[in-house]
Amino acid sequence: MNSFSVRVAVAAEAIRGIFPETPLQENDYLSKKTGARVLLKREDLTPVRSYKIRGAFNFFRKALGAGNNAELFVCASAGNHAQGFAFVCRHFGKRGIVFMPVTTPQQKIDKTRLFGGDFVEIRLVGDFFDDCYRAAFEFTESAGAHMVPPFDHKDIIEGQATVAYEIAAQMPGGRMPDIVMLPVGGGGLAAGVTHYFADQHRDPRFVFCEPAGAPSLRESLASGKRVKLAKVDNFVDGAAVAEIGREPLRHLKDFSADAVRLVPENRLCATMIEMLNVEGVVLEPAGALAIDALKDFSRKEIRGKTIVAVVSGGNFDFERLPDVKERALRFEGLKK
Repeated sequence: MNSFSVRVAVAAEAIRGIFPETPLQENDYLSKKTGARVLLKREDLTPVRSYKIRGAFNFFRKALGAGNNAELFVCASAGNHAQGFAFVCRHFGKRGIVFMPVTTPQQKIDKTRLFGGDFVEIRLVGDFFDDCYRAAFEFTESAGAHMVPPFDHKDIIEGQATVAYEIAAQMPGGRMPDIVMLPVGGGGLAAGVTHYFADQHRDPRFVFCEPAGAPSLRESLASGKRVKLAKVDNFVDGAAVAEIGREPLRHLKDFSADAVRLVPENRLCATMIEMLNVEGVVLEPAGALAIDALKDFSRKEIRGKTIVAVVSGGNFDFERLPDVKERALRFEGLKK
């Protein structure tokens, strides 16, 4: 029996070789505020401060296990996937090239370089991610290298599903959460987590949290097919994806569009500031999506329920803080 759950359990065991499970922490502040019991799955506490290291690690592990001896691995990413990829290249001693848009913040370039050490080279190409991705793809073809996609691959999804494996083991008293809140960009995390729980015959209510300016899952579920958005607001850089992954959508297609909450960018900024001031937790915009979406529930709807919100990342560039503060004030009506 080689079920999805079994493969995810094997992946989770292998991942223990590079970092311990991330904590599932009850948050008194959010629990009191919402009337529910809120637990945060702290993916901002991995070595690269996001869950992306899981999918990258699993992709490499399986490629190398299957006898793939490509000399060179490639990825295109402006952020968390690049950092996870770089960390894993160094771990396996494989050479990697990271293609990043010219507009990538210096902090992300430096961190990627730090994680990859001598194994990783960074190439800055194009103003937008799509141009950068195209350049990476063309290079991969011409150099006979191996492309490591950010979300649209079964091994990436299986790696991200280790988040669900850990949640199931960490739930107090072995009970399952009533609601699981998942941030969505390309859909790899959401696909992995929902598939794992379905395979275990556990069915919490899933709430998918997308930026209002990049609703690619919502639009695709509403129209019954994969939709590419004509334009996206890049503010939530970790989740501003114009087209949900093909493979992730295969796992998510039976959900209703109503299961997706669209998070307004300015309100998200208020949540980031609140979590920083009250809890001392640094979140990037995508990392705050699931926490912010709690604001859409009435107290009556979730009173006494157990909610797990996945905090997907904490790679926040403090150069952006003035902008985030200003947007938060605008949301609160304190600034025109």
